[in-house]
Amino acid sequence: MNQSPEAKPLFRKVLVANRGEIAVRVMRTLRAMNIASVAICHRVEREAVHARFADEAYEIKGETPVAAHLDADAIIAVARDCDADAIHPGYGFLSENAVFARKVAAAGLTFIGPEADTIDLMGDKISARNFAAAHDVPVAPSVQARDDISAFVRAASEIGFPLLIKAAAGGGGKGMSIVRDTSELGERARVASSEAQRYFGDGRIYAETYVERPRHIEVQVLGDGKGGAIHLFERECSIQRRFQKIIEEAPSAPLPESIRTEICDAAVRLVAAARYKNAGTVEFIVGADGRFFFLEMNTRLQVEHPVTEMICGIDLVRAQIEIAAGGPLPLTQRQVCADGHAIECRICAEDADAGFLPATGPIRLLRVPSAEYIRFDNSLEQGQRVTADFDPMLAKLVVWGKDRAEATDRMVAALKQLTILGLRTNIDYLIRTVENAAFRDGALHTNFIAEHADVLAPAAVDERLRDHVLIAAALGQRAFRDAITVVGEPHASMAGWRN
Repeated sequence: MNQSPEAKPLFRKVLVANRGEIAVRVMRTLRAMNIASVAICHRVEREAVHARFADEAYEIKGETPVAAHLDADAIIAVARDCDADAIHPGYGFLSENAVFARKVAAAGLTFIGPEADTIDLMGDKISARNFAAAHDVPVAPSVQARDDISAFVRAASEIGFPLLIKAAAGGGGKGMSIVRDTSELGERARVASSEAQRYFGDGRIYAETYVERPRHIEVQVLGDGKGGAIHLFERECSIQRRFQKIIEEAPSAPLPESIRTEICDAAVRLVAAARYKNAGTVEFIVGADGRFFFLEMNTRLQVEHPVTEMICGIDLVRAQIEIAAGGPLPLTQRQVCADGHAIECRICAEDADAGFLPATGPIRLLRVPSAEYIRFDNSLEQGQRVTADFDPMLAKLVVWGKDRAEATDRMVAALKQLTILGLRTNIDYLIRTVENAAFRDGALHTNFIAEHADVLAPAAVDERLRDHVLIAAALGQRAFRDAITVVGEPHASMAGWRN
């Protein structure tokens, strides 16, 4: 993207207020743009890959690693002390925190993301829904919970069941619950409000019509803050477990072109009306009847942004940086085109046999597949110890194909080649999901995982075969063979003597 003559010069040094694979991913683009990068870390991750990858790294103190990464004042102090002129928040942590964005601006630094007022508008699901409805973006019927739970139950019941209760100020499945009967609505509302307060410091909730077996479609958007906006097509995010995405693809699985056009146009209309600046994602649910409703807007880079980059040939982080520096949008809408199909699988440290509980342990062996159509976003290395300090997502495996069928075949092959030994991961579970006939056919919806739970469950272990494989693997290690065949001193010097 060429900057306009009036655009501010690009940044000299950017602090990445994040860690792990997203920090490394942002730093790679900074390096390609000849911009110095600054990492932050808690004492337990001073030797982490992202801290070593950056040009500079500074420790942030905190009672816990997460607390350190949420300390806005300490992060801004580091940025000022090291003479950075901008902060990129990545995703998670402080990326959608309007207070943080304001503090960054007040410190004389540039926040590489939308304006704080826009984060406030779109970060609150109720205000975002109202804004969407005011600009002819379809929203599902809903009612907000007030202090009177009984009144809320009555009003919500009038909408009709099933209903989806959601937290007004958060996401990620927290404070979310499906309700199918009036008798359980009051208690579910109280639990959801309590959970929302615990996770987001805001107990407000609302209920909306729940669309059965919906597809979760999101649109990648860019805005220039002046009313200019473009979309970079849509992504399919329907494969979820407990409202958490695990597989995403772009473009979506088979979707009528008319619906695709309407959804993308609605997303651009919303972004333009909000005078949104930087990268963001507008999310929708799509019913089996083709009706779609606005879900929410994420005012940040998404975990699944690589699939859009792979089909559109654009570096979204570069676009973020250049827009934040005062540059125009990188493309006009007519210049945006998609080539092929990309699929992303989130690689997580979790035990699929034990209810997907987070797993910990050392990475004893790491082998990553390599091909021009494979991308592996990560901050892993052999010998690294995975702890319970952070989210269990380890990496993202992304593949491209000329069409969805080829991308699916390539993803299965890549997953089977990806080796992470030493702790449990969801790799085998992902293989079973992508190999599933319904997935291949594109019969996707947000209840896919639950509906196919029996098929996706791990097969019974052949213990005899497992033992043979472990023995063969052990014998393949020279140190192990030496330990059982080489006679050490002083016994080696005794030659043929035996007691």
